[in-house]
Amino acid sequence: MKLSESVLIQGLRSIVGEANVLLGEQISDDFLKERRGRFSSQTMGVVMPGTAEEVSALVRFCKQNSLPIVPQGGNTGVCGAAVSVEDSVIVNLARLNQIRKVDATGFTMEAEAGCILANLQAAAKESNLYLPLSLGAEGTCQIGGNLSTNAGGVNVLRYGNARDLVLGLEVVLPNGDIWNGLNALRKNNTGYDLKNLFVGAEGTLGIITSVVLKLFPLPVHRSTVLIAMESVENAVELFSRTRKETSDFASSFELMSRVCVESAFQNIPDCKDFFDQPYPWYVLMELGDSTRDGISQQLSESFLESAFEDGIVIDAVLATSEKQSQEMWRLREAIVEAQLYEGKSIKNDVSVPLDCIAEFVEQSISTLESLIPGIRPFAYGHIGDGNIHLNLSQPRDMDGDEFFGRWHEVTDIVHEITDGLNGSFSAEHGIGLLKLREMTRYKSSVELELMRSLKMALDPDNIMNPGKVLPGSSH
Repeated sequence: MKLSESVLIQGLRSIVGEANVLLGEQISDDFLKERRGRFSSQTMGVVMPGTAEEVSALVRFCKQNSLPIVPQGGNTGVCGAAVSVEDSVIVNLARLNQIRKVDATGFTMEAEAGCILANLQAAAKESNLYLPLSLGAEGTCQIGGNLSTNAGGVNVLRYGNARDLVLGLEVVLPNGDIWNGLNALRKNNTGYDLKNLFVGAEGTLGIITSVVLKLFPLPVHRSTVLIAMESVENAVELFSRTRKETSDFASSFELMSRVCVESAFQNIPDCKDFFDQPYPWYVLMELGDSTRDGISQQLSESFLESAFEDGIVIDAVLATSEKQSQEMWRLREAIVEAQLYEGKSIKNDVSVPLDCIAEFVEQSISTLESLIPGIRPFAYGHIGDGNIHLNLSQPRDMDGDEFFGRWHEVTDIVHEITDGLNGSFSAEHGIGLLKLREMTRYKSSVELELMRSLKMALDPDNIMNPGKVLPGSSH
């Protein structure tokens, strides 16, 4: 017999305490609204457990009562993975916020899933260590959500995605069992690598409650350079040279079109133009090292000199202070914020092989400009890992809702071009609700069947974040 809502709520309160079950007007938009406003939740309530054992008890209770669960971190995702589309329970992990251990000898950190990413970065730095995962929402996103979406960010080039930083996990499974895989071993060749099932699964296979992360030597010396060039082809060539001539000390290599930086100058007051004239394309590059003498700047200067001589680079500004480095990064970060002032935007997060980046950008922009005259392409991204964000702002003379009405038409074009270049329609933002169509369209039947088999094996009752990632998996 299905229990009434009031009895279910009382059951949830008995597990986590009345103060940690939010209902009705107690639930703010921070829990309910997807970051870009495309999705919003319908939920019985928001439950905030404080331990893995409470998460386990919640999952068992929900399973017994066929109550769907939506795991949630900082709710900073942009694909709708953390919103509830049914009368389900949102399990927010903000109270699991303890940093349990920083091991300066083993270069690891153990932390609970609700820890804010920026706090983890600061804790590592206090031990003269470095957590390289870095993205725009790091002041509010939680590490559990970062892992559930396999977040990327600006340092993937040197350090990898979130998945590459994980040594061990603790996960509450859909039946309520707690899998303790919290080991800090660099070598552990004992069967299936279970932790990788849950990284990138967007909470559909279980709830990550704790993690052991890899740390690195803190870069003592940084060299930040803003570079101007004529074409994307030149940017890709420069990247290739950077890797070869700087011994892979480059951690970031960010591409920005003139449209992007012009919008930042116009809309964000604290953005600075470092050049006397406009250029078609820019690269923001950063090298870092922890050597005694500091070789990052020497490497930057030497390889830039040869790039100037060969006509790959037109102009460049090498940051001479921490303040100037921050100003350069502010320009890159402001691009996303600036686009909010440009009207409605259709956003794409794709990746293609490095030697196809220029072709992707050129083909996509020319096709879309022919389709919708006046469309304004914002092209930027992490060129070192082939991840391009092609965000398309509405024409100035077109109604925003009319433009949004062409969302699928526009994204289908971008994704067809991406697929034709052997790329991926989702590089770092995940699937959630937003990209279910693409899963059916671009994933093979074999891949989808494997995913469904895993889901069925771990979550046969489909209570864990139903309707996300896998088409046709609604509760």
